[in-house]
Amino acid sequence: MFRRNYVAAAAPSIPNKPAIPYPVDTAVGPMLRYQKSLPRLPVPALSETLEKYLKSVRALTNEEEYAKTKAIVTEFQKPGGIGEELHKRLLEKANNPNVINWLEDWWNETAYFGYRDPIVVYVSYFYAYKDDKLRKDPAARAAAIVTAALEFRRLVVEQQLEPEYAKKLPLCMSSYKWMFNACRYPNKPSDFELTFDPATNNHMTVIRNNKFFIIDLVKDGIQLSTSEIESQIRKVYELAGNTKDPAIGALTTENRDNWTDVCSNEQSLKKIESSVFALCLDDTSPITRDEISHACWVGDGRNRYFDKSLQFIVFDNGKAGFCGEHSSMDGTPTARLNDFVCDLIAKNKINHGSSNIRSNLPEPERLNFTLNNDIIDAIAKAESNFDSLVAKHDLRVLAYQGYGKNGIKKLGFSPDAYVQMIIQLAYYKMYGVSRSTYESAQTRKFAHGRTEVCRSTSVDSVNWVKAMEDTKVPLEVKADLGRKAIQSHVKYMSEAVEGRGCDRHLF
Repeated sequence: MFRRNYVAAAAPSIPNKPAIPYPVDTAVGPMLRYQKSLPRLPVPALSETLEKYLKSVRALTNEEEYAKTKAIVTEFQKPGGIGEELHKRLLEKANNPNVINWLEDWWNETAYFGYRDPIVVYVSYFYAYKDDKLRKDPAARAAAIVTAALEFRRLVVEQQLEPEYAKKLPLCMSSYKWMFNACRYPNKPSDFELTFDPATNNHMTVIRNNKFFIIDLVKDGIQLSTSEIESQIRKVYELAGNTKDPAIGALTTENRDNWTDVCSNEQSLKKIESSVFALCLDDTSPITRDEISHACWVGDGRNRYFDKSLQFIVFDNGKAGFCGEHSSMDGTPTARLNDFVCDLIAKNKINHGSSNIRSNLPEPERLNFTLNNDIIDAIAKAESNFDSLVAKHDLRVLAYQGYGKNGIKKLGFSPDAYVQMIIQLAYYKMYGVSRSTYESAQTRKFAHGRTEVCRSTSVDSVNWVKAMEDTKVPLEVKADLGRKAIQSHVKYMSEAVEGRGCDRHLF
């Protein structure tokens, strides 16, 4: 699977679990046993944050700009000033015993639910899978993915999934409740998210040729086998035919206010919203890494429902991938889900059930929508807006085979920091300047933690990239400057994952 190198476990349990310094809650399943013991997100000292902020902007400013910024910071932090008052209010919120995470409500509102730009391309993200050599047929590939995903769902619902760990400490697992049977809702002035009871909602949404179908995944109290799921998916291919319906899914690519204006409460949408996840059966056959990545990232903007937390995508040539909705859940939980799915299938660790197909399975339910002229016009507008937006973006994938993380580690470097400095150098070589750069740092070691910013551009990175482009600088000096740049990045990242970056505090 091609994806970012998130820190995420790929299996339902982790052998040789480390000794955890937190009390265990025996009233819940293993997945949540440390939740009540997780530390709260800290509030850094104001002086520490402002010092870090000045140091980070120094790399990006000239003398005049830096002097102006420094004067503003000095004014902000003076005794009795606005900075001191705001910091005091923040501490009061953070120390409120009823507040689990002081950042949570502000961040979720401003960064996601109150954000009005389209989910695509600004919020959603994707993973593309390697080929399944045993399942080149799309229906067979899709059925295996569904079965593996349902096993992960079972572990989550029953709270049997082992928590994730980072440096021998458990990570917050609260966001897993937004993974299955969840959907984002368009609303003014701010969206919201709902989840549905997994005990009574065991259906998935399947989309083909812009047509929506519902497949019940449990019959007579028994989950459908992989063979039965495959037979149901084949029926969807047949029922969908070769013609396309007006693309209801395109509305989910719109500006959130535009989508709110046309969204209705009809029962067909509720079926989609409450489903376990969506399965998109695309009629394209991407071949290259660039093509499959683009197809998983945005597709054609029609055969999707981007408000769903999870969308698995299977193409006509059997290739597959995933698209996630970001509002309530960051990349590490879904990276683990997708690793789990791919790993179970590749290593044949999955129980596919009986090969017999029960004769009393109900046919997939075709969803019908009330489409008046206003809705048809809104769909056309959404399609046009989507096509225009995507046309302004480019995506390329490089699979570098020269060396990888093991080679980098042998040099004594963090692979992440090493690659981040490659990005800095590449940009400088192309444009002759360094720019502000954001790498996400997870703060899930804290209760309800999400992310902090790691500011990749530093004084040390700028010194290094300039030296690399200067033929008069000796190789040994370039190497030393490179080491300093990498060490600077590692230091900032280490502080960021401890909740001691400057961006969330100043936010």
